[in-house]
Amino acid sequence: MSWSHIHGHERWVEWFRQVVSRGRLAHAYLFVGPAGVGKHRFALELAKALLCERNDPGQLDACGQCESCVLVQAGTHPDFFRIGKPWIDPTDNEEKNVLPIALMRELCASFGLKSARGRGKVAVLDDADDLHDEPANCFLKTLEEPPPRSVLILIGTSLEGQLPTIRSRCQVIRFAPLREDKLGAILSQHELADPSLAARLVKLAAGSPGQALDLADPQLWEFRNRLLQGFGQPKIDTVGLAKSFIEFVEDAGKEAVAQRRRAALVLKLLIQGWSDALYVQLAGPAASAPAAETALVQPLAQRTRPDQILRVLQRCVETEAHLDRYVQVGLVVEALVDALGQIVESPAGTS
Repeated sequence: MSWSHIHGHERWVEWFRQVVSRGRLAHAYLFVGPAGVGKHRFALELAKALLCERNDPGQLDACGQCESCVLVQAGTHPDFFRIGKPWIDPTDNEEKNVLPIALMRELCASFGLKSARGRGKVAVLDDADDLHDEPANCFLKTLEEPPPRSVLILIGTSLEGQLPTIRSRCQVIRFAPLREDKLGAILSQHELADPSLAARLVKLAAGSPGQALDLADPQLWEFRNRLLQGFGQPKIDTVGLAKSFIEFVEDAGKEAVAQRRRAALVLKLLIQGWSDALYVQLAGPAASAPAAETALVQPLAQRTRPDQILRVLQRCVETEAHLDRYVQVGLVVEALVDALGQIVESPAGTS
């Protein structure tokens, strides 16, 4: 079945089936929900089902084998459009944080042409949270007067993050985090390099399969352990830790988006580690915590005060926001490690 790999959102699958069978499909939808819960995958499957040339359109099932399905999956279907950030400017090969107006105009112009294969058109706009005024105003014309048999799908994380002019012209579909049992079932279908991490990944991922699978990389945990051990030393080598952090991030690849993703994952594990240290400090080791984890965070709990750990956590959260703003990764990492070192080594009564 074409929807068999969509987990945790069965009610929306059935809802779209009913909408299509009744001929009530809207022209624009806004998918909102936490990152990694399956919004992009759902949008792709919906596009395949709507453009499939073998199955009855009223069934909303993609065969997965016809030329149209193959082209949508490959991102080369002439009636399927997908844009989002980060966008690479071909003139200087630099990563851009916003969609340029020229790219949006190109999308709107292409989307307005007659369907090349005769089954209508589907466009998916990723990162709708970051749609700024100029490209948004360009997009409004297409939202207000879309071509016949066309569907626009915008993907964001929250309804509040959307421009009112965009939000008011779309039908909102809210994607919720998956239940822990659903997430656990998804992880069981993947061969994890370290199966013992499964239970911890379920807790860490907060209902996001994408996040859980990203965090399953053993290298992330090994490096996170090295960082926590470094902050537990009597004298913290912030220069060495920052250098190691930057090298680890750069090993993810030359693309800035891959480096930012890896840095964000390390941050998430750092936050989890320092949170465990705070728990040990206030309540003692958790009975369910692995012995190795308790041994790792015990030095942090012993050398810091609760207020210091709270400041560490606050600084990590602020750093996540800096990564989202596309500040240079190396500068973000250096600033974070230096700040954490100062916080941990600060004497009582200082900030």
